[in-house]
Amino acid sequence: MVRSGTVRWWWARLRTIGADDRGMTTAEYAVGTLAACALAAVLYKVVTSGPVQALLRSVIERAINVQF
Repeated sequence: MVRSGTVRWWWARLRTIGADDRGMTTAEYAVGTLAACALAAVLYKVVTSGPVQALLRSVIERAINVQF
């Protein structure tokens, strides 16, 4: 038969096994921020390229010149 103190001890041990990850959230935020900045830089380069600007300009001009 298992004593309740033993069960409590094992339960407390199981809850604290993964609890010592002190720097983990900071590292995850840093990687996420770096990835977001890299994606923003790539999107900026794509949107400011000549062909994409011409495409966007033509789409906006067609939208402005729509006959109702």
